[in-house]
Amino acid sequence: MRTLILLALAGLGAQLVDGSLGMAYGVTSTTLLLAMGTNPAAASATVHLAEIGTTLMSGASHWRFGNVDWKVVAKIGVPGAVGSFLGATVLSKLSTEVAEPAMSLILLGLGLYVMSRFTLRGLPEDRLGKPLHKRFLTPLGLVAGFLDATGGGGWGPVGTPALLASGRMEPRKVIGSIDTSEFMVAVAASLGFLLSLGSQGLKWSWVLAFLLGGLIAAPVAAWLVRMVPPRVLGSAVGGVIIVTNVRTLLRSDWIAASGTLSTVVYVVLYAVWAAALAYSVRAHLRERAARPVSTGERQPVRV
Repeated sequence: MRTLILLALAGLGAQLVDGSLGMAYGVTSTTLLLAMGTNPAAASATVHLAEIGTTLMSGASHWRFGNVDWKVVAKIGVPGAVGSFLGATVLSKLSTEVAEPAMSLILLGLGLYVMSRFTLRGLPEDRLGKPLHKRFLTPLGLVAGFLDATGGGGWGPVGTPALLASGRMEPRKVIGSIDTSEFMVAVAASLGFLLSLGSQGLKWSWVLAFLLGGLIAAPVAAWLVRMVPPRVLGSAVGGVIIVTNVRTLLRSDWIAASGTLSTVVYVVLYAVWAAALAYSVRAHLRERAARPVSTGERQPVRV
């Protein structure tokens, strides 16, 4: 019961971050399951099965708050589903000894990207209103969907920054559209895992725990997307993903690091993480101070 409660709380926290930032539910949840010793394919399958419910609720909530561009959802979601189905099939064929460190490397790369991207640059908001074409969204969806299934997460960390970097959509609509299209990705990945693995290694009580926490958090996150500073949140989440997956790699047969080396690595990582968070907070405060405030419009309070 204690494990289920912890998983539900983890699902709640991950969905709060994902719904507010447009990423990190999958990588955060999968990282936790790998740290608990779960088979990589089963970990990704567990997360994606839970995401069927959480992404449906998240998409509905974002739609309710006007955060969804349905044209973008269709153009990126369909190729994303194809990529995730292929990724689930590939991951299911790998042995645990190969899959666990390989998945941790993918997650580590995504964590480094998330933390550096949001620490150093924040969210770009120029070039709004220009159309996004299929020639951009289709390959993006394929790659993001494939990484999402093989790494247990990646739809948001790949899709959200790419759309934000285009500067053609409001940040809240990028996040809402990515979260909504992820429903198709989660369904396709789950089908891929179930067809390849059956129910092998799956714990349905864990799926339900993640699902319950995510369902509670989804509508709150859709509201918080206008209130919480994504820059700080991105640095925090990226740090969690990096530290946890470095731990998995240090303990793997690939590295088999000594206790002394592991301690040194952790000290360096925590120092860098703390510096990144401090930089993000200062940068956010500078941006807020420099942002003009309209006298006829009430600005949301960001903390």
